[in-house]
Amino acid sequence: MSDIAWIAHPLLLSVKALFCSFLLLITAGLAIAYFLAFSKAKFKKIVEILVIFPLIFPPIATGFLLLYVFGKSGFIGSSLNLDIVFNFSSLVIAAFLVGLPLFVKPVCASFELFPKSLIEAAQILGKNRAQIFLFVILPSSLKTLGSALILALSRGLGEVGITLMLGGNIVGKTDTLSLAIYNAVYDGENERALILSVLLVIFSLILFFAISLLDKKRNLSK
Repeated sequence: MSDIAWIAHPLLLSVKALFCSFLLLITAGLAIAYFLAFSKAKFKKIVEILVIFPLIFPPIATGFLLLYVFGKSGFIGSSLNLDIVFNFSSLVIAAFLVGLPLFVKPVCASFELFPKSLIEAAQILGKNRAQIFLFVILPSSLKTLGSALILALSRGLGEVGITLMLGGNIVGKTDTLSLAIYNAVYDGENERALILSVLLVIFSLILFFAISLLDKKRNLSK
């Protein structure tokens, strides 16, 4: 690699993966949180368990299971001809999955605590479910949503286990910032590992202060 590539590539790769994870969280993650908060479906508990699974199960084992199921030789991956391992897609999936429970749980709790009387009032005024969610429920949960989103992205930024298994740690292709640190230490490049670690710490501190700021604003508004 060139003099800058060993920093620039994993940094840009991590930023791109986090951005894609961000898009998935505010769409699929938000939909899951809404489903868990308001649905009465019989399989709701199964969805909840699947969401929490990456939080309680070892990341390496989770990554292996995903590889076993969705890899080209996996029973789902081979049936659907999926190509989501050892490439950029695997990095996005890893960041999204590890951050999902940290996003869904607080957002779901916020939705559940929303006054039912306000929802009923909106229904009386003729608002449909989409309108009630977008213009009544969601605005009151924005600060919780923001904090949960930052927390989920922070977890995705530091993810190693699932990324290692799904992405394959291919230098120059799937080596995120966290994996670049691992590779540098493994190769005895301690100076590089230190620089990359400082960079990761700076990113983490920015996200931490963002969460603190949102929490402070949320407490002041109470």
